[in-house]
Amino acid sequence: MRSLTDITAITLAYTTLLIFILVYVKWIVFAMLSPIIRIISKREKQRDSKEVSLSKTIYDSADSRKKRILRILTMGVARKLRGYHRWMMIETGHIPSHHIRNFIYRRLYLIDLAPNTAIYYGAEIRAGINLHISEGTIIGDKAILDARNGILIGRNVNFSSDVHIWTEQHDHSDPEFRCLSDSSYQVKICDRAWIGPSVTILHSVTIGEGAVVAAGSVVTKDVAPFSIVAGIPAKKIGERNRDLRYSLSGDHLSFL
Repeated sequence: MRSLTDITAITLAYTTLLIFILVYVKWIVFAMLSPIIRIISKREKQRDSKEVSLSKTIYDSADSRKKRILRILTMGVARKLRGYHRWMMIETGHIPSHHIRNFIYRRLYLIDLAPNTAIYYGAEIRAGINLHISEGTIIGDKAILDARNGILIGRNVNFSSDVHIWTEQHDHSDPEFRCLSDSSYQVKICDRAWIGPSVTILHSVTIGEGAVVAAGSVVTKDVAPFSIVAGIPAKKIGERNRDLRYSLSGDHLSFL
């Protein structure tokens, strides 16, 4: 017969294993589904409005009832997978390790993330395959980067906390309230721009080289190079020194 010590050790081992599975099961499932995550990431180059059109086609189709049901079920599964994809993208932003986050961002969500960059804790990224971040750039805490129509971020750009960039929106005048945007809605942030905390940048905007956007601003139009802008909507309030020489190394705080 096993001794009390052996039984205690076995019980402790099984308890530890059970706790590990319960705590990390979502990451175990995530690892198992990683090939599917990559496939969904690649397909994010397709526009959401196509899904609206496809949905309408399904319900208006003159095909047999069985085919319509099959198509509806297929779309239902696709929506669940896309929802899971986005949920785990958000969860990835809360992993307390830059190295692990960057690995997942690059390998599974296909973000074009240059060396010596830092995306801090709590980022929410949409359509990562359309997001390009150049060397030396730092993205502050809790950023929202909606790259569905493309976001290009240059070298040595600094985002403070809570910066939101939106490249997609519904058309309020469209009878079906669709997203009818295209690649012209892309946002571009040029080298050495500094985006202050709680800034919102809307679609079709270019922030020029070395420009500064003050805290809490809402940017709706292009910002000229080396301009300082502030307000809602953001307007020019000054000029920045044009002799900028700094290069950011991508150094970051651990765990964040």
